[in-house]
Amino acid sequence: MRVLVTGSRGFVGSWLVRHLKECGDEVLELPSELDVRDREGLAAVLKQASPEAVCHLAAQANVARAWADPVRTFAVNAGGTLHLCLAAEAQEPRPRVLLVSSSEVYGRVSENRMPVREDEPFAPVNPYAASKAAAEMVGIQSWLGKGLEVVRARPFNHTGPGQLEGFVVPDFAKQVARAARGEQDAVLTGDISVRRDLTDVRDVVRAYRLLLLHGEPGEVYNVCRGEAVGIDDVLRRLMQLAGVDVPVRPDEARFRPADVPVHLGDPSRLVARTGWRPEVPLEQTLAEVLAEAQAQG
Repeated sequence: MRVLVTGSRGFVGSWLVRHLKECGDEVLELPSELDVRDREGLAAVLKQASPEAVCHLAAQANVARAWADPVRTFAVNAGGTLHLCLAAEAQEPRPRVLLVSSSEVYGRVSENRMPVREDEPFAPVNPYAASKAAAEMVGIQSWLGKGLEVVRARPFNHTGPGQLEGFVVPDFAKQVARAARGEQDAVLTGDISVRRDLTDVRDVVRAYRLLLLHGEPGEVYNVCRGEAVGIDDVLRRLMQLAGVDVPVRPDEARFRPADVPVHLGDPSRLVARTGWRPEVPLEQTLAEVLAEAQAQG
């Protein structure tokens, strides 16, 4: 399979490129200087590359940054998706497109409706989530109006080695590693009472390739473990792994203006369609993220 990956140099993108190559696929990447907001540049790349499939990962994915700059977030996430779909529609033959959205589009869902299924309506509570909902609408319109084979993925929280600070697990791991070296006397947190459905990035990229191959055009699939873990428990496990016991202090700067208390998904549609199952235990993921933080110093 000849696959163009947008956002290939990001956290998830780099893992996806590695997985595709291990599976024997030919991987194409956008030039490093090309921004998905550049419609003409993106169209030129697709015309020259002529991929069989596109995995669209390029996005502004940080929720805090989305609050700070919602206009740029929409331009990249929704506008960039529109540019990609227009470029793909113009190709002959047309590539199949995997549009990577986000479970954030569900917003706050009452616990009696969890685990969340794909028919849960959009209720975004932050600009990032709203931009991803808009991107999905672009993909749906491209399928229904133009016949472009768009498959949507809604990943829940995921982490693993290589994820940058600014996301909860690597942020905690960095702080715990500093505390273990005596460089920090407490771990600063946002709201750690929330619970998240947390999957290893390597399992997530396996799901993406399977959806490229077997996903039904026009359909959407949750990508998640199907279990929710408390963020306070994630921090506790990291401190246990590092042999650290320091105070935990709330930091107002780390709290989101609006947050979702519990986020738990149902992956049964993905499992039924592709046979995918998560394989990497959370304990392994946390140990590897912590080891990376310790090695970086």
